[in-house]
Amino acid sequence: MAKIRLIQDKRKSAKSKKGELYPLALNIYHQNQKRLRLGYYIPQNAWDEKALKVKKSGQPYISKPIAEVNEELINKLQLANKVLSGLGASLHNLDIRELTVLIKKSWDNAIKSKFRHQADNQLTLSEWSKILIERKLLANKAGTAKWYADGVAALTKFNQGEDINLIDINVTFLKNFEAYHLAKGNSKNGIGAYLRAIRAIYNAAIEEDAFEPFRNPFLKYKIPSTSRTKKKAIPKESFLKIRDLEYEFESPIWHVKNYVLVMFNCRGMNLIDLAQLRIKSIFRNRVFYGRSKTGDSLSVAITPELENILAHYTKGKKKNDFIFPIGYDGSSKDNALYRARRKIVNKYLKQIGRDAGIEGNFTTYYIRHSWATIAKNMGISTEVISEGLGHKSLNTTEVYLKSFDNNTLDEANARIVS
Repeated sequence: MAKIRLIQDKRKSAKSKKGELYPLALNIYHQNQKRLRLGYYIPQNAWDEKALKVKKSGQPYISKPIAEVNEELINKLQLANKVLSGLGASLHNLDIRELTVLIKKSWDNAIKSKFRHQADNQLTLSEWSKILIERKLLANKAGTAKWYADGVAALTKFNQGEDINLIDINVTFLKNFEAYHLAKGNSKNGIGAYLRAIRAIYNAAIEEDAFEPFRNPFLKYKIPSTSRTKKKAIPKESFLKIRDLEYEFESPIWHVKNYVLVMFNCRGMNLIDLAQLRIKSIFRNRVFYGRSKTGDSLSVAITPELENILAHYTKGKKKNDFIFPIGYDGSSKDNALYRARRKIVNKYLKQIGRDAGIEGNFTTYYIRHSWATIAKNMGISTEVISEGLGHKSLNTTEVYLKSFDNNTLDEANARIVS
């Protein structure tokens, strides 16, 4: 019975003339024995006999990355075994020399197939991402378009400013990208955001048959997990202080203070959702809106404080008019204007935070997380407002919220903001 195994040939006759280096080989046993050298010489202690792979200590003696070499070795072993299984009973009619020729031929065919595959897969990251980005912009998903663009820009910069074929993105490349950014002191959260964008672009190309990979590197490579961000919640007393702050009527900071109170009364509404509210969003003493982040439809009962604020902003307006001056229609062409207005809002939020005695830079994220934390501290059921709010995914919180009727949510909200 023929047997094939990856080995390091440790015979003295096999030792390299350049030092204590011994070749890696395919040991073929069929009636006789033959060692088919694989082109790599390493020290004896750099070969893992059990795992059949080169250890990290072997890297100085090999020009390619260790992971790439080990993958090549396993592929050659698998191809050789495939030759054996394909021959079946006819193997007995071959001698070891003829068997070796067939194994080498299978390797050559695999290399030629790889080159043909590469020639047919010349789609680059920037070429494909432009298609997806334009598609997102047409769908008024400017945030996702920017996320894609930032990921591509980061990967291209790492690749010394050169575009890269999708077929050339492999596990080694991704690990080197991660190591490069960690060495620069960049956070895992930021690195993960870049790589999740690249993964989304890469997988979209596969799903749409834009190209066919040898193997999807994202099935093996683990994107750095995002660590939980520091809790950004303020106590209910801080919102009471914000309510008591007095600013010049109709001044920019006066409007921003109102935005804070509206978002708090609307269960931690995001600023982008507040910006898109129109008069027609109000119906039967409720505010209806769709979350920009998830597309989910939500509605909130209008509390007394919210009613007082809305009375000012809705006066004399038509149903399609924006409620607030920061109005944003959600389109890609107006996204730059919204970002400029958001920057102004953030500037005044910092001032409001200082005036209310809030430590750190007060942001709209504080409002959302605070609503959840206050609810938890008041004994509101965790099924109503989950621990997930502000942790790994805000979407998880919305999944929990959707399972309750409006009366339950309205009652909880009234207790929190009162």
